Amino acid sequence: MTPTSSPTLPHSPTQAPAFPPTLPPRVSDLTAHLGFWLRLVSNHVSQAFAAKLADKQVTVAEWCLLRALYERPPTPPSRLADAMGLTRGAVTRLADRLIAKALIVREASADDGRAQTLALTARGRDLVPALAALADRNDAEFFDGLTPTKREVLLRVLKRLAERGHMTTVPIE
Repeated sequence: MTPTSSPTLPHSPTQAPAFPPTLPPRVSDLTAHLGFWLRLVSNHVSQAFAAKLADKQVTVAEWCLLRALYERPPTPPSRLADAMGLTRGAVTRLADRLIAKALIVREASADDGRAQTLALTARGRDLVPALAALADRNDAEFFDGLTPTKREVLLRVLKRLAERGHMTTVPIE
């Protein structure tokens, strides 16, 4: 290199910039997605219901298990897990919490003393209708703005999407 020459840079400032400038790819707006709106509504409906249940010292997950037991005879935890699409461990943890609250009992099976069943206590059986009324009230607060026909259409569409996606797990969170 001579004293008057300058080093060659890989991106020389004398290179012309690309024209037109490259724009970032166009992306859809959040609000253009059905999932955004489903999640927005679902979060608000779920959070309002969870708050109503918290006033009764019950979580949404516990409510789901109480409701599953409501019209059943004493039931093995494994059968509840299968019916709710939950793991047996999840049902056991929920059952432990509900037993501590004296809302359900764990007993030896009448058919096989080695197996266990879960059943509502009298207190649990009395509580389920009150919790169901909270669920009904919560639905009314969010969906009474729809006509009965629109509510039925929405329910049918959501059920169809759940079927199509093989979504069978009870939403507990």
